[in-house]
Amino acid sequence: MAQKIAEIVETLEFVADIEGRKDCLMAQQGDLWFNIDVPKGHGLKSGDKVKVTVERLD
Repeated sequence: MAQKIAEIVETLEFVADIEGRKDCLMAQQGDLWFNIDVPKGHGLKSGDKVKVTVERLD
């Protein structure tokens, strides 16, 4: 069973290209923020609302 550690629902502040192979997604919600690299082709852009969940997997 997964144990939820944190959940962030926020609007993407920016989507940055990383060496043409992947993109970096970033947003901040109060004291919580995320900066995640994802493969190209996701279709996300600045201003899109996303949810990031961090869970511990057993």
